[in-house]
Amino acid sequence: MEERGMNQRIKMLRNQSMTAQPHLSIERAMLVTQVYEQYLGTVETPMLRALAFKHIMEHKTLCINAGELIVGEKGEQPQYAPSFPELCCHTLEDLNVMDQREKIFFKVNDEAKKNQGERIIPFWEKRSMRKMIIEKMSKEWLECYESGIFTEFMEQRGPGHTVADGKVYQKGFLEFKTDIKQQIDALDFLGDEEATEKKNQLEAMDLCCDGIIAYGERYAQYARDMAKSESDEGRKAELLTIAENCTVVPAYKPETFAQAIQMYWFVHIGVTTEINPWDALSPGRLDQHLYPFYKKGIEDGSLTREKAKELLQCLWVKFNNQPAPPKVGITLKESSTYTDFANLNTGGVKDDGSDGVNEVSYLILETMDEMKLLQPSSNVQISKKTPHKFIKQACEISRKGWGQPAFYNTEAIISELLRAGKEIVDARQGGASGCVETGAFGKEAYILTGYFNLPKVLEITLNNGFDKVANKQLGIKTGHAEDFTSYEDLFAAFIQQLHYFVDIKIKGNHVIESLYAKHMPVPFLSVITSDCIAKGKDYNAGGARYNTNYIQGVGIGTLTDCLSALKYNIYDQQRFTMKELLKALDDNFEGHDFIKHIVNHKTPKYGNDDDYADQIMVEAFNAFHSEVSGRPTRKGGVYAIDMLPTTCHVYFGSVMGASPNGREAYKPLSEGISPEKGADRNGPTAVIKSASKMDHIKTGGTLLNQKFTPPVVAGNEGLENMVSLIRTYFNLDGHHIQFNVIDRKTLIDAQHHPEEYKDLIVRVAGYSDHFHNLSKELQDEIIDRTEQEFH
Repeated sequence: MEERGMNQRIKMLRNQSMTAQPHLSIERAMLVTQVYEQYLGTVETPMLRALAFKHIMEHKTLCINAGELIVGEKGEQPQYAPSFPELCCHTLEDLNVMDQREKIFFKVNDEAKKNQGERIIPFWEKRSMRKMIIEKMSKEWLECYESGIFTEFMEQRGPGHTVADGKVYQKGFLEFKTDIKQQIDALDFLGDEEATEKKNQLEAMDLCCDGIIAYGERYAQYARDMAKSESDEGRKAELLTIAENCTVVPAYKPETFAQAIQMYWFVHIGVTTEINPWDALSPGRLDQHLYPFYKKGIEDGSLTREKAKELLQCLWVKFNNQPAPPKVGITLKESSTYTDFANLNTGGVKDDGSDGVNEVSYLILETMDEMKLLQPSSNVQISKKTPHKFIKQACEISRKGWGQPAFYNTEAIISELLRAGKEIVDARQGGASGCVETGAFGKEAYILTGYFNLPKVLEITLNNGFDKVANKQLGIKTGHAEDFTSYEDLFAAFIQQLHYFVDIKIKGNHVIESLYAKHMPVPFLSVITSDCIAKGKDYNAGGARYNTNYIQGVGIGTLTDCLSALKYNIYDQQRFTMKELLKALDDNFEGHDFIKHIVNHKTPKYGNDDDYADQIMVEAFNAFHSEVSGRPTRKGGVYAIDMLPTTCHVYFGSVMGASPNGREAYKPLSEGISPEKGADRNGPTAVIKSASKMDHIKTGGTLLNQKFTPPVVAGNEGLENMVSLIRTYFNLDGHHIQFNVIDRKTLIDAQHHPEEYKDLIVRVAGYSDHFHNLSKELQDEIIDRTEQEFH
């Protein structure tokens, strides 16, 4: 591994992060249970949640690892993941599965199992959100969920996305307490019928400020105590500096570069300890937030470029120390990774629309390149004003073949946010988080509610609403496929089924949204989210300035090619009948070589700049968009769509039979808005031209993966070709693009000899992961992606 730029401290911390075994920590679960046992039923729910948060922050184990400069872990030590029994109360069987599974395991010790069995399960098994959600769902919802029509994010995790904006660098939590007190003092108990409820929320927020301040004070004292017994004078001085930094933040606003990073990290720990949000807190526009502290430090001589990069490297280690909390069942299948999707944005534009690239932007690129860690997930925002030097340096890192950075179109992001009603400055301060999802950072609750299996809806349409894999009548009866006399009849039936299933999904979402607003307020997160204090309203109840719910469409490439195969071969060319095709699908194409050859090799496919297929893609995309977008949420916002899968395209494929495009039964679907594997035969330029025919600005994010072999992007010509491809795609309003730069032979060898490729990282969907941590199905899917060449 290339070690340029890492000193001994960083090498040691990185090695600790990489080699520590993931463990399940029961400490948080025990602390939250203590509070609920004492206060449940005697205080209002927001105060109950605040008391739990404060108790955790006052009693959780502190950890200062040898040599580190930024402090704070979610668990007792690196790679210890807390559990959240109030959301999902794991059974003892769950703990055994986590402990023993080969991939994405979490070691569980005997004491944890004992505590889980004796304290956690008896209290939480009938009180958890997961239990409440399943009990409240309709029969139709449960059958669709179990059959893979859609997934549900909040079934085991709390609502996300959560992204920090600049306010936590401009205010300490004592100042937030002053804001809260002023709001409480201004409440109108005569004229406002919600005044008492607002007071409850605001007092809970105030108590959470006390909790995070206490956490900082505990670390300050802990560092001082460690310094007293430290014999190395250099380390003693570092510990005293840590103590000084923790005395300032989070109580007061940061004054130095190190304090700014420590402030963010304390807030990160606070948000991800309070609840288990889907996607950890992201630092957002980190280069914009840190630059003033960097500039001041360089100018007054208190900071050097090397020291600033070392502090960033320490932050990278902190991110990588925090695996995503354990998941089980379908939720594990849809997101099978340790990555917790803390995504930082570099570049873009400033508030006034001018170029946002600064010296910290380049420091972040270097840190990303030298650390080569899965977390944080790093991206670059590329605007029309971004310097060529910056995008070229980002491409140089990308072509090294470990999946970072991803590339985002600043103008598309701003257009998406403006279209959704955001103010221009809020839009410019926003960006992408999670995989690719767009939001107004620090000011918006943009909640992903689950993945939606678009090809499965077509499969059910072809069977008159019957799901042959689940052996159930899941959909409505829209007619036998053999009786459709035109493609238009078939597509109309597909839209009917789509409407039916989206209705079921959103009815369930309404129930879940209400449950979280009532039972799981997040007063700490509400403190740092704009307008929650001003409204006296919780983040989970519509307190944020903007509130958006998303449903993620999966498999648009597969769906398009299926519809193209049906339209082109049955209705246009009449090469075979619907009855013959359905028989071929039932037989998984065995004995139907002619049909399989035709649909695989003689049919227009999405991803080739072929208007026949691409127009079908546009119609299918628009149908999904029309069904979801604009529907009201329970928090005063609206629904929107984005197009991404995490690992759900593998799971969704596993609950489907063979497809009309030639895809065999149980094989993965296409991922993101990428073409089906092997369908894109005319090079990367044709792919981006096809993908750009979708109206990305209607979405909250789209995900496009491309794969190159190393020689294709070698040398300055290869590098400039990458830059040109990105610029061209973004000029066509594409939202996002990312690259795997690796050859098929290497991946196959890594699959057969994982012990020799422990450091091999690949781009999966909106994140990177170690190849050996992926399921064989997902490894095969990445191996089979088209290797592009510039023509």
